[in-house]
Amino acid sequence: MQKRRSLDYARDDRQDDMKTTPLEKKIADLAAPVAQDLGLALVCVKIIGEGNSTSVQIMAEDPKTKRLGVDDCAKLSRAVSAVMDVEDPIEGAYRLEVSSPGIDRPLMKLEDFTTYEGFEAKVETNAPAENGQKRFRGILKGVKDEQILIDTDQGMAEIDFTTLTKAKLVLTDDLIKKTANL
Repeated sequence: MQKRRSLDYARDDRQDDMKTTPLEKKIADLAAPVAQDLGLALVCVKIIGEGNSTSVQIMAEDPKTKRLGVDDCAKLSRAVSAVMDVEDPIEGAYRLEVSSPGIDRPLMKLEDFTTYEGFEAKVETNAPAENGQKRFRGILKGVKDEQILIDTDQGMAEIDFTTLTKAKLVLTDDLIKKTANL
């Protein structure tokens, strides 16, 4: 059975709420400046599996276009691989995978909830909202202070950003159509 953990590198000190591991943080600390040197932004790092079946997934994007082409994936993969070979943060064999965050991307930074306002998203928290709910699905309505606003079937929910454990866009025809030009 594979274990799945995620890291939001872009969050500040609040990333403790994301249940990150020291290894994921170390890899993010190694990969972020490499991505930046290539004009890219690190979106997140995920480690899946253990032992010889460990995969390190790095998602990055061009901060202007919110995309990552095949050539940029290859450049980032080679550059991060070189740094990881020197620093050797993982004991044993692992597979390095570099990709774009995809259309149904994870929402990692507070500003993502403003950028993708009007789109459908799934959000999970580590603390229940006033109604006891921990999972939400609805249309993003922006941010007020540090509260994520999401219009769900049960009504408008205000979710404290610091309680998020997972958030991502939902793949819809509208999302595909509207993000084609981002």
